[in-house]
Amino acid sequence: MVSKKPGAIHQEFQRWTAKRKSAVVLDIIKGLTTTAEAARKYGLTVAEVERWVDAALHAMESGLRSNPKEAAEEWEAEKKDLFAKIGQLSLEVDLLKKVQGLGRRDSEEES
Repeated sequence: MVSKKPGAIHQEFQRWTAKRKSAVVLDIIKGLTTTAEAARKYGLTVAEVERWVDAALHAMESGLRSNPKEAAEEWEAEKKDLFAKIGQLSLEVDLLKKVQGLGRRDSEEES
């Protein structure tokens, strides 16, 4: 049974799927509702709804690029940079472990 009390709609939704979020965002973009009204209606914060709108607009911009290869190349470059950073950080961790191990041995020898 669905309650007609304000805020009751929020309680019947356990999880916000992408489909449900996009329906709310489309209503906002079409001018059928505002972020404040949607937030109040579904028991969400205005900031949360605004994040959905921002994410949708960003995705729309990416989807409308004239060259989809551009987005794929961008992703590959970012992935390459991140893997390089992971490698660098792994080396630093290994070095710190070795230095820490040497420090222990030196203090043990002095005792």
